[in-house]
Amino acid sequence: MSVLQGTIKPTGDGTDALRQTLRIGEVAKLVGTTPRTIRYYEEIGLLPETPDRASGSHRLYSEAEVERLREVMRLKSLLGVSLEELKTLLAAEEARSAVRAQLKREDVQPQRRRSLLEEALGHIERQLELVRGRAAELTKLQAELSETRARVRRKIREMD
Repeated sequence: MSVLQGTIKPTGDGTDALRQTLRIGEVAKLVGTTPRTIRYYEEIGLLPETPDRASGSHRLYSEAEVERLREVMRLKSLLGVSLEELKTLLAAEEARSAVRAQLKREDVQPQRRRSLLEEALGHIERQLELVRGRAAELTKLQAELSETRARVRRKIREMD
């Protein structure tokens, strides 16, 4: 069930279409961030830029844009990556999505299909490299904390 409200939006062809949208403040509350963060993510390219709109009108966000923001925030939180690393990760995901769309076409020749699969593999490797780097950092931190805990426990035993 969509949490977005229906609004009438001109389609450009003289007709109006029902579009599910939210304003920036509503999106911010829904995903647990601030409008400023959303605007910044748009500025640096993590989210699609604001489409042309009349001066003074509000930016409306589609369900797909809200889901993209959720994914950006989930990955940033989960991986603890810089915004630049996050851009790289998301660019690879977008490239994989484009490859998947091409692979779904029925007229793809076997040689082209192989080429697309190899391209997807390259994107996955880039993503895995970033995730493995973060995992290694977490493993190192875990080892450091375990060692410190052992030293503190040893000192407590010595005091007893």
